[in-house]
Amino acid sequence: MTPALTNRDIAVAKLTEKQAKAELQALAKLVAEHDVAYHQDDAPTISDAEYDALVKRNAAIEKRFPDLVRADSPSKRVGAAAAGGFKKVPHAVPMLSLGNAFAEEDVTDFVDRIRRFLDLSEDEKVEMLVEPKIDGLSFSARYERGRLVVAATRGDGAVGEDITANIKTIKEIPDFIMGDVPKVIEIRGEVYMTKQDFAAMNERQAIAGGKIFANPRNAAAGSLRQLDPKITAQRPLRAFTYAWGAVEGLTWKTQWEFIQNLKAWGFPVNKRATVCNSVAAVLKEYEKLGSDRAGLPYDIDGIVYKVNRLDWQKRLGFVSRAPRWATAHKFSAEQAETQLENIEIQVGRTGALTPVAHLKPVNVGGVMVSRATLHNEDEIARKDIRVGDTVIIQRAGDVIPQVVEVKKHASGSKPFAFPRKCPVCGSLAVREDDQAVTRCTGGLVCPAQAVERLRHFVSREAFDIEGLGEKNIEAFFSDELVQSPADLFKLKKEKLVGREGWGDKSIDNLLAAIARRKTIGLERFIYALGIPQVGQATARLLAHHYGSLESWEQGMTAAKNEESDAFRELTSIEQIGPAVATDLIGFFAEKHNRDVLTALRKAGLTVEDFVRPDMSGSPIAGKTVVFTGTLEKMGRNEAKAQALALGAKVAGSVSKKTDLVIAGPGAGSKLKDAEALGVKVVTEEEYLKLIG
Repeated sequence: MTPALTNRDIAVAKLTEKQAKAELQALAKLVAEHDVAYHQDDAPTISDAEYDALVKRNAAIEKRFPDLVRADSPSKRVGAAAAGGFKKVPHAVPMLSLGNAFAEEDVTDFVDRIRRFLDLSEDEKVEMLVEPKIDGLSFSARYERGRLVVAATRGDGAVGEDITANIKTIKEIPDFIMGDVPKVIEIRGEVYMTKQDFAAMNERQAIAGGKIFANPRNAAAGSLRQLDPKITAQRPLRAFTYAWGAVEGLTWKTQWEFIQNLKAWGFPVNKRATVCNSVAAVLKEYEKLGSDRAGLPYDIDGIVYKVNRLDWQKRLGFVSRAPRWATAHKFSAEQAETQLENIEIQVGRTGALTPVAHLKPVNVGGVMVSRATLHNEDEIARKDIRVGDTVIIQRAGDVIPQVVEVKKHASGSKPFAFPRKCPVCGSLAVREDDQAVTRCTGGLVCPAQAVERLRHFVSREAFDIEGLGEKNIEAFFSDELVQSPADLFKLKKEKLVGREGWGDKSIDNLLAAIARRKTIGLERFIYALGIPQVGQATARLLAHHYGSLESWEQGMTAAKNEESDAFRELTSIEQIGPAVATDLIGFFAEKHNRDVLTALRKAGLTVEDFVRPDMSGSPIAGKTVVFTGTLEKMGRNEAKAQALALGAKVAGSVSKKTDLVIAGPGAGSKLKDAEALGVKVVTEEEYLKLIG
């Protein structure tokens, strides 16, 4: 279950640095788990409104504390990894998500940021393509010489699930496209189910004793992600298309022109898509679509705004999880009143104790909801939430709501007493003075944590060991076959023979899968260790920077001294600040963690060095660069994005390992550090000539 969300009752402007660090850590884990529930399991556990609130608060904290931005931040991640049972399909061009706007001022800020990034004058119009945000499942369909060859889900944005046979059951998606067609093109869109079709299907499911879906989005996602396409063919799925991925052999100048191409090729496009040339026009369209929302035949949860000009889109580029040139303007949430029947405490992989509200089921906007996360002890105390209370809940399109407030206490109710012992293992549960999260101190002796840590170790993004699902990990741990990661590589056939559900073939397959993982890449290995604040993105940054396991270990051990070059090197890595560095150093400071690495080596594990992409044609490939002062030809963010694309490492401070400093007017301490260390310094104009 998700970890507690810390400090939620404290305004962002009043957070201390320690409180901000703790909350960003909790938010990263919390949002990651919700991404898996939504994108991979088709079973979201919070409402859209609550999810958006988490992401928005994360962004606000990062804006105030830029040095604390985590590499596994929600602002740098999209979706969840492809599920088992489906063939994996790498996306030639990543399928990213969108940033969110919640109020009119957010939309104004979005356009203002575009103007600043592109250095546009106030009187220059910024045309926007405006289209409904369909509440369905994203897909990408690749056509080669007009023929549909493969289709995939979004997955984690880089790799999706092969749903080619399923997509072909949707009549609106053509198997062939005719006319002036690119040699290769990936058409992207959303699969959905109309409200009427959803209701009729649920009636049929009820009569047949089948699964009843919570809402059209879940029904569409579950139907499209069937392993048997015959089941998908029986479901009333539809689609809208609106974007592209890889393309060869044809170009267009605007987003609107591409929409017209889609129509000409026979793809379904949304008739409500239009072009607006001012913020006022955009907001007027938002109000109009919002008033028409209830009468639409399909569910929408907002409107998407995209910069119409493609040359501007190219210049604006992307942040790690979303384009700078697009955003989603969300609709407000719906509310209802119900009774809170119980508060359950769940223990997560890191030992965080998370309270979960069990609600008397209530219909909110056509969806039955029955649970909500209560975040942490402070959230319960601030709202004085008690068992038996009548509460106001809120949702905006999914299953589980947010508890907004207590309307009435139950007769004789008492304030909720947060446990001081772990409900799983009985170990002491403690809370640091500067954090709102309460954690079990049991560590690996706590079954809740040990099992979750092992599950994380073998997960797809880590060691990816087929055959070791949740149930098998729990069974092996319970029977003391596997108590630590190294035990996995010591499993013998004779220990598994005779176990229920394990025949010779399944045992051989598992042992073969484990053997294949005795050699693993550095970034996967770092991620698998489950170090706090070290998600996939941070693991990749570390692997890219240090190159080998030995170099990384030495660097982390030496960085224990905050006055050392090793510490300065670690914290100079772009997006890795003091907060992440503290957790990395702390991991290696614990003997039992070092023992895990030693045991894995003794078990025969080999960690391969990180292989950097071939950027031999780039003059800054592999070099560490630092930008300082005011850049006049391009924005700072654009410059950093360009440098990373050319294979450079972008650091936030100057050290002995810095290769190049690009200094603009107003350069301060970084320029002085470069001069003192003898690091090469160039002007922005010289740098642009260097990179061509």
